[in-house]
This record gives sequence, structure tokens and C-alpha cells, in this order.
Amino acid sequence: MRCDVLAVGTELLLGQIVDTNSAWLGEQLAAIGIDTYDHRKVGDNRDRIVAALSALLEHADAVIVCGGLGPTQDDLTRDALAALMGVELERDPELVTYIGSIFGARGRDMPASNLRQADVPVGATVLANPMGTAPGLRAELDDKVVYCVPGVPHELREMVTAHVLPDLLARCGEESVIVSRSLKTWGTSESALAELIADRVDAQTNPTIAFLARGIEGLVVRITAKAPTRDEAEALLTTEEKELRGALGELVFAVDDDTMESEVLRLLLERRWMLGVAESLTGGLVGARLADPPGASHAFRGTIASYQTEVKRDLLGVMAEQVVSEEAAVEMAEAAQRVLGADVGIAITGVAGPAEQDGQPVGTVWFGIAIPGAPTEAVTARLPGDRIRIRQFATISLLNLLRLRLAALP
Repeated sequence: MRCDVLAVGTELLLGQIVDTNSAWLGEQLAAIGIDTYDHRKVGDNRDRIVAALSALLEHADAVIVCGGLGPTQDDLTRDALAALMGVELERDPELVTYIGSIFGARGRDMPASNLRQADVPVGATVLANPMGTAPGLRAELDDKVVYCVPGVPHELREMVTAHVLPDLLARCGEESVIVSRSLKTWGTSESALAELIADRVDAQTNPTIAFLARGIEGLVVRITAKAPTRDEAEALLTTEEKELRGALGELVFAVDDDTMESEVLRLLLERRWMLGVAESLTGGLVGARLADPPGASHAFRGTIASYQTEVKRDLLGVMAEQVVSEEAAVEMAEAAQRVLGADVGIAITGVAGPAEQDGQPVGTVWFGIAIPGAPTEAVTARLPGDRIRIRQFATISLLNLLRLRLAALP
């Protein structure tokens, strides 16, 4: 079965919004074994939406349309679908009540313009949207089907997962279950990663293996298995994961929804250790990531964003002449322990640009780690990119270094 994607919105064509929805949809369709050959974008124009849909349906069995279901005059997906079907729009009283209840729950009156979202092409099926006011639509056109979902990413993902993907699988006549598992890695290139598991990739049948680049979040090795039951599919995934971990070793830092920070906090919790952070060029990014997972306070004391040199000296007691140096990283890590009353202290100092500092070129970063029972350690790296990427790479690199040190403890 083939399912293509049409993203609606003039803002996508103008580059005002990046189309992440189509990428996510392509990933989800691939994960359940459905081909997608064509992703298109079209502006907020009824006739052009109809033309784009018609062109896609010449070759695809199904099309997912994302966007254009809002309440304003330029939200024309409903109108285009009705035109394609050759029917009128009909206002659904149940949808009027539902949309009104959402506004009522927020203590607001429903604007008259939102009534447009209750208009449904005659013969189309409404797809419930528990996250917003824009219901989705499903329309049968001979032996083909069109799904219309909102462009708001969290609404789209909820509705596609709940309605669209199961319906597509049912239309395929699939009685099997398809399950995926993602191994997140950090510390190597995509080509080097592929070489490490080349034998597993060459031998793949079921499960299958795919690589997904996640930029500053590393590289993902996704395993997808198909079986009659979920338990059987999970068993296939577990067997393949064991093989891949044997080849990738410490490069794997998390699985599925786990993150670098959640893994670091888990390792700290195992030892009942508290973590303190002193950061300079990252300006609080390390602390912000560590505070994200639920229950972070059980292992995370806090962060000191000592951005200026005077703060490092006055608050942390850094004496090193050059604040981008091994000595400064060591002093900052130990200060994070001392000032924050933590068992473990980590620190980061460096040059994010645009100009060099202390004679150090842009991208130079020093990481400090102070762990009970071991000498304080400082490690340097040269990171690529602009200011934003250097700071982001530095953040996850420091957390990864701590993860490796904690995991290696007896």
C-alpha cells in the first residue's frame, strides 16, 4: 500500500515554518511497512489544494493532508476536500457542541469563526481531536482514501497514531503487529556507526534496521519487527537489540523515550548521589536539561551559570589565570560540589564564538568532572558549528562524559 503526504500552508512555502510534520509522517508510515513516495507542500488556495490532492491520488492509495483545518478564512482544506468529493459542506451539530465545550472549559465564549470547524463534507467521517478544536476528516474516493488532520504537531501526532495508522493497517489486511525500538547513540559518525553493525544490516529481514540522524541528539538505530502478536514482535526486538548492543557498546546511551539526562539521573540515583553543575559557555543549558525529567530533584541539586569571569572568581573561587583551561574546569567542578553541597560536580567552560578567547580558538571546550573517591578530571574537545550548535554539542557531550564515568564505576 502507498500513502503520500500533502502539507497545506502558505507559511510552509515562504519558509516561515519548517515542515516537521511530513518528516514525522514519513517515519511513522515506514515503521508500519507502508510505502510513501511523494511529499508535497501547497499554499492556502482551494483550487491548488484540489489539484495537488488529485495528482497524488493518481498514484497513491491514500493521502494524508496536514493543515488547513483551522477557523480562519485561509483554512481551506475542508472546502478543497468537499470540492474533490463533489459534495457540499454540512455543519455537524455535535461538533458545534463539542467545540463550544472546549471554549467553555477555558471560561471563554466561542468565536463565531470557529463554527467553520464543524463543517464536514457530506459523506466524510469525522476523526476526533481530543487535543484541540479542529476535528480531522476521512473521506472515501472510490477505492482510495484521504485523511485530513490539523497541522499543529502535537494534535497531528495524537490523531495519526489513534486513527490514521490503525485504519491504514486495516485496509492493508494486516493481521500482524509492527513494533519499533530506537537505540540512541552518541560519540561517532553515521558512517562509522554503519560500519560497526554492517553485518547486522546486511543480514536484516525481520527485524529491519534503519539509521536516523538526530543532529545534536546523536544518531538513532531503529529496529522494526513484525509478528502475529506484540509479545512475539517484542521478543524479536529484544534479540536484535542484544546483538546491536554487543557491537555498539557504550555508544548506546538510551532507548526510545529515554534521554541522555534521564540516563545520567538514573545512574546517580542508583548510588544516591546528588549532582551539582557549574557552567559557563552553555549559560544554563546543562541545568535546564537535567531539570526536564520527572523526579530530577532526587539527584540534581542545581546549576550555577557562571558566564562572566568575575562570577567564576567571586562565586566559585576560580583562581586559574585562563578561564578556558584545564585548571579552570577542575576548579569549577570542585566548586560545584562545594557550593551546591553535591556528591558529584561537573563543569564546562569554553569558547562559543564569534571570536577566540584566552588564545583558544572557537569551539574549544573543557569539561570537568569531580566524583567521590577519584581525582578530579578535565577533558577537552574541539566542537564544530556556530554559537548555538557549539553550546548544544557541549551540553550533551558533558552529560555523555558523566554517563560514561558513572557507568564505569564498580
